[in-house]
Amino acid sequence: MDEALERIDRLDSGLCAFIEVWHTGARRRARAVDPRLPLAGLPFAVKGPTGIRSHAARRLIAAGAVPVGSTAVPGPGTYWQTWGRGAGGRTVNPYRADRTPGGSSAGSAVAVAAGMVPLATGSDGAGSVRIPAAWCGVFGLKTTRGLLPSPDRTGLATAGVLTRRVADAGVWLRWVAAGSAGVAGAAPRGPVAAAYSPDLGFAGTDSAVEAVVRAAVDRLVAAGVVRLDGSPGAAPALLDPREAWLALHGDGDGGGGVPGAGGAGGGGSASVREENDRRLDAYFARTPLLLTPVTPNRPHGHGGPGPDVYSTELTWAFNLSGHPAASLPAGFTPDGCPVGLQLVAERGAEAGLLAVAEAAEAALPVLRRP
Repeated sequence: MDEALERIDRLDSGLCAFIEVWHTGARRRARAVDPRLPLAGLPFAVKGPTGIRSHAARRLIAAGAVPVGSTAVPGPGTYWQTWGRGAGGRTVNPYRADRTPGGSSAGSAVAVAAGMVPLATGSDGAGSVRIPAAWCGVFGLKTTRGLLPSPDRTGLATAGVLTRRVADAGVWLRWVAAGSAGVAGAAPRGPVAAAYSPDLGFAGTDSAVEAVVRAAVDRLVAAGVVRLDGSPGAAPALLDPREAWLALHGDGDGGGGVPGAGGAGGGGSASVREENDRRLDAYFARTPLLLTPVTPNRPHGHGGPGPDVYSTELTWAFNLSGHPAASLPAGFTPDGCPVGLQLVAERGAEAGLLAVAEAAEAALPVLRRP
């Protein structure tokens, strides 16, 4: 705990990952924790000012983990959420201070990437865990819709976690989702059948981002982690889910550079969602894993993503469909921006997804520390 707090005090003035740091309370909890508890003394951070009241935080504390503070989320008055505002100012990407860390779990991703905590909670309504995980070079997991209590009235947002290593996300899942249906399951043996899509059939993916992710996929094939079906039509081609997401979310915000919808979309958006569900159900009935980039774009500057740029293009379809999805560090673009590989699995298949992610992590180069 002393090590975590010292690192926060030394680094956070430049990174602004935290809204609050609970020095006294964290040390008091650490001294008083029962050492027989499974997570006794593990420092962790919670997303935003209300994160300490989340289901995940309560379960972690019950297992002996100790919250050290609340992390930065988007400030007021913005319609895009791929940034954060900590106690000392805007949250910066630990790899490139001129770029955003992603969001809306911005501070959580930065705190983990910079080694201030080994684990931080998040929530993901359109990419809010996966996007900052991708842009800060850490692992991020979005759970199946309905597996854990949703912080969002629409149910689009699901609980998630950000960690440096996949195994730590497995620890989080074991205690936070203990007793939940669908979490248990045997890890897959041998190469896992998968298809790769750079764009899900509609996104305009940056060629530099696509090159990094494709190289990572090729490494997984060479290492025997996945068996790729490269035949035409192997990967699902989806309809653009933007209007369907906005219509369901109403006047909210999705956490990935998404303006409020004001009820946009109408009846046609429901048919888009139904058709995408049908295509994804057909795909996962025959193939257990789908691979894509996490975002079509690189981290943008602190002024915003620009008009009509949606960092959520490759993530929010899976909030609508409810599938679990993860972001795994894949490498860097030539200008030094981290890129994430997205892994998507069948609903309720978190255990298998984490097993594949851990095997993939071992096959990919370890990212340099920021």
